Amino acid sequence: MTQVKTSAFTIKKNTSEKEFETVQINNSRNCYDYIKQFYGDDIDVWESFFILLLNRNSKTIGYAKISQGGIAGTIVDVKIIAKYCIDSLASGCVLAHNHPSGNTQPSLADKELTQKVIKALELIDVKILDHIILTSESYYSFADNFIL
Repeated sequence: MTQVKTSAFTIKKNTSEKEFETVQINNSRNCYDYIKQFYGDDIDVWESFFILLLNRNSKTIGYAKISQGGIAGTIVDVKIIAKYCIDSLASGCVLAHNHPSGNTQPSLADKELTQKVIKALELIDVKILDHIILTSESYYSFADNFIL
């Protein structure tokens, strides 16, 4: 394992084996199924925000948990998302968070955050391919609903 230390972070790159299965993300359903594995039983308890990092062929190259909040929300720092995209040399990114309430509909804050991340990542040529809102039973895709 190679380690690179910076003033704020230690970046680890596992050179011997992959930490997760690499798959092609080609629709919202397989994206939901893939991202749901990062949640446990807590999907119905508190809100967590993840990103899925993709290469130019929409294959997974990494993921990161950006934040974990309470039952009604979580704080997302766009700079942290950009950092993971840069560190992994991602070409694409899927945003994902859960709604413990079971309601998959995006809030105004969800829509505003999505637009803010899209604008920020455009500067570094990373495309937001979708924003998935998960529950234990279902999901909502911003891309499927044409609001990206």
